Amino acid sequence: MTTAQKEIIIKDTHRGLKYVDGVLREVLGAGRHELPKARLFGRTPMVEIVLVDMRNRDLTIKGQEILTADKVAIRVSILVQFAVTDPKAAVHTVESYEDRLYSDVQLAARRSLAAMTLEDILTNRTRLSEDILRDVKEAAAGYGVAIARADVKDLVFPGNLQEIMNKVLAAERTSQAQLVEARTRADVQRIDAQTKADAGRIQAAADAEAVRTRAEADADATKLKVQAERQAVEERSKAAAAFAEYPALMRLEELAALRDLGRNANARLYLDFKEPAANGDAQDV
Repeated sequence: MTTAQKEIIIKDTHRGLKYVDGVLREVLGAGRHELPKARLFGRTPMVEIVLVDMRNRDLTIKGQEILTADKVAIRVSILVQFAVTDPKAAVHTVESYEDRLYSDVQLAARRSLAAMTLEDILTNRTRLSEDILRDVKEAAAGYGVAIARADVKDLVFPGNLQEIMNKVLAAERTSQAQLVEARTRADVQRIDAQTKADAGRIQAAADAEAVRTRAEADADATKLKVQAERQAVEERSKAAAAFAEYPALMRLEELAALRDLGRNANARLYLDFKEPAANGDAQDV
């Protein structure tokens, strides 16, 4: 823009290239800038300010029909996000940095897609973005433009190929569903087998514990029985010793036993009495 104003305001989103009589003098930043005043005598310099937008912008590379490495014709649209980083280079290096960026990205996309098969494009669309950035980033920097990203926006396939792809996708979805079902069934069977195995181990442990408990109980009962029998033997030994030392105690025990038997009506007692013989010896009756 050529101006006869005394000052100009440049927004923070732009930079200004200041030309004086067609010669670039400086790059103006954001703010208010004074321009040369008209002279009373002599020629007033011609001042021109060219504004350059520094904001991030989108550039769409519309559908380009490209042959892939396996000879499939597809149409691809690419969305490029870029920003001017060097306003001087953007205006002076090329005639139109936007047109140049468009053609550079277009050619880079053609080179990349021509080296990829259809399967590569479908399974790894990020490769195209990486190829474009690697191919164009340095060249774009040469004319003052930085590329932030370049993504595939649309892919259009021939009609018959689209139908085939739809069938392939449907088959893939069916196979994936069957795979998920098979995995789920296998997981259920595995969990069921694991549960049964755990239950078997728990039951075996419980049975072993029960056997051990019974064995300990039997051992304790046997021990108590042996102790009781030993104690009874000791008691009988003590009684026998007492009877041997005091025979009258044995006679008392016999009389007590007879008394108890006499109380039983069904008990039959046989007593052995001895009579004195003629020679004075006792005789059984």
